[in-house]
Amino acid sequence: MLSNSSRYGIRAAIYLASRQNRNENTGLKQISTDLNLPMPFMAKILQQLAKNRILRSVKGPNGGFSLLKNPGKITLYDIVEIIDGKDLFVNCIIHDDTCAGVRKSKKPCPVHEDYTKVRSEIIKLFRTRTIAELAARIDALENVII
Repeated sequence: MLSNSSRYGIRAAIYLASRQNRNENTGLKQISTDLNLPMPFMAKILQQLAKNRILRSVKGPNGGFSLLKNPGKITLYDIVEIIDGKDLFVNCIIHDDTCAGVRKSKKPCPVHEDYTKVRSEIIKLFRTRTIAELAARIDALENVII
């Protein structure tokens, strides 16, 4: 359902939120190693989040990444929208674009009514779950891998 890019972006944001009380930047290599994710791919995702003011990116010997925005104000929706756009939240699951059911000139796809309900729940979940909340859940559980 989510692209690897979005999943990695969410994982990185949760990881950085869990380290936020350390008041330090975390290097790309450390993030990639700790999350067991490919460094070049992670670099692109983190730069995208920095460009959109979710993360702070600092260059130099003490450089790295940290959250710029309060993790209680960063939702899953924010990250997915930045990385993948709104396709997950507006596109048809059968066609490559907005479902024909939205366009008055064509008939809706065969799963339009069912997926409309599911999509509403997905949007609600992604708009209400914050990175702070997810980081707190992980901190409260033992042996959870992000």
